[in-house]
Amino acid sequence: MNLNNIHNIYFVGIGGIGMSALARYFNANNKHVAGYDKTQTKITDSLESLGVSVHFEDDVKLIENQYLDTDTTLVVYTPAVPSSHTELTYFNNNGFAVLKRSEILGLITENTFCLAVAGTHGKTTTTSILGHLLNQCDVELTAFLGGISENYNSNLILNGSKVSVVEADEFDRSFLTLSPDMACITSMDADHLDIYGDASELIKTFEDFTKKLKPNGKLFIKNGLPLKGITYGIEDDADYSAQNITIQNGAYVFDVKTPKTVLKNFQFNLPGRHNLSNALVALAMSVEYGLPRPQLAKALASYNGVKRRFTYQIKTNDLVFIDDYAHHPEEINAVHQAVREMYPEDKVLVVFQPHLFSRTQDFAQDFANSLSKFDEILLLDIYPARELPIEGITSEWLLGHIDNKNKTLVTKKNMVQHIKNSHSKIILTLGAGDIGAEVLTIKKALLNED
Repeated sequence: MNLNNIHNIYFVGIGGIGMSALARYFNANNKHVAGYDKTQTKITDSLESLGVSVHFEDDVKLIENQYLDTDTTLVVYTPAVPSSHTELTYFNNNGFAVLKRSEILGLITENTFCLAVAGTHGKTTTTSILGHLLNQCDVELTAFLGGISENYNSNLILNGSKVSVVEADEFDRSFLTLSPDMACITSMDADHLDIYGDASELIKTFEDFTKKLKPNGKLFIKNGLPLKGITYGIEDDADYSAQNITIQNGAYVFDVKTPKTVLKNFQFNLPGRHNLSNALVALAMSVEYGLPRPQLAKALASYNGVKRRFTYQIKTNDLVFIDDYAHHPEEINAVHQAVREMYPEDKVLVVFQPHLFSRTQDFAQDFANSLSKFDEILLLDIYPARELPIEGITSEWLLGHIDNKNKTLVTKKNMVQHIKNSHSKIILTLGAGDIGAEVLTIKKALLNED
C-alpha cells in the first residue's frame, strides 16, 4: 500500500497512546484524520485541539462522509478493540483497507532507517531516551512513543523522515511487522500469557523478531538474555557497560565502556538501575549510529523522562508522591529498587491497581512477593481492560497471597482517606489501568487543596 495515495485516515481506538501518536503523525503530514474512542481523555482533547475529529459513541452514523469512501480512506484499529465493535465491523464488511496499528508502523518505517526497541519492560522509556538523543543531535527523525515525553509533552517527536524510532510491541506479536536496521531487546520476562500460552512461546516470538532485522542490521541484547547480539549491562563484562557509577545530587554519573574505548562522564537524572540500563542501550545504539560523545552527553543530561514513569508529583523534605505505570511484578521490583536506593531510611506506601484478570492469575505469587517488600500496601480492584472476569480471581484473593500484615483492600472512593491516614513519607501509585486518572485528586488531597 502506498500511503501517499491515502487522503483520509480513520482510527478505531484513536485515544490509545500508540494510536494517537500515529494520528498526530498523519495530521502533521496533511492527511484528514478522525476517529472513535470510548472515553474522552486529555489525549483525545489534545487531538481535537489539532483539528482531529473524535467521537465517543460506537455509531457508523457519526462518521463523517469523507471517511466512508473506500478509495481514499484507510482504517486503522488497535487489537484492544473487540471484533464485535460496530464501526470496525462496518469497515471490515464494506471493502475498506483495514490495518492494525503495527502494520501501519511497518509501512511508515519501510523507507526509513529504523531503530526499534523491544522488550517486555522498558520499551517506552528507552524509545523516548533514544528519540531525544537523536533529536538533540539533529538527526532527521520521527519517533513514535508509547507514553507522553516530559521533554516534548507529546508521544511523537517529529523532526524529519529519514530515521524512524519505534516501540516494537510484543503484544499480539505486533513487532513482527517491522524490519529494523537496529533493534534492542531489553527483557523477555513472561507476560501476555493470554496471547502466548506460555513463556517459551513468548521467547520464540522474540527470536522471530530478531530475524526481521534488515541485512547487516545490528541487534543489542541485555546481557544475560539467551540471544546473540551486541550486549549491554551495568558494571559487567558486556560490550557496552556502565562503569564507575555514582549518585550525585539525585542523578547517576557514570562512564560507558564500549568495544573500542571508554566514554567518560555521562549524567542521567532518572532513578533506578532499570532506567540506567535503558539509558545505556539508547546510548549504545546512538554510538553505533555514529553520534559523538559530547552531544550525546549533553542530550542525556537534558532528558526529563516520560509521564507515569517514576513521575514525581510531590517532592518535599516531608512528603514524596511518585506515580508509575508499573503493572508487572518485575516492573514493581524495579520501582521498589529505585525508591529504596533514593530513600533508604523512609517508610513507603504503595497503592496498586492490578491490570487484567489473566495477568493477576498468571503471576499472583510474583505480585504478592513484589508488593510484600513495601512497608504498607493499598490494593484496588482489578482493572479489566479488554477482559471479562475470571471466577475467583479478585483483588481480595490476591491480597490473601501478600505476606505483609500492613495491607488493605480499598476502593477509589475511600483510597484517598487511607492514603492521608498513612504515616509513610513515600507514597507510590502503580498500575496501567485508570489509576493515573486519580493522581491529581490524590495530589490535591495530600497538599490539602481539595
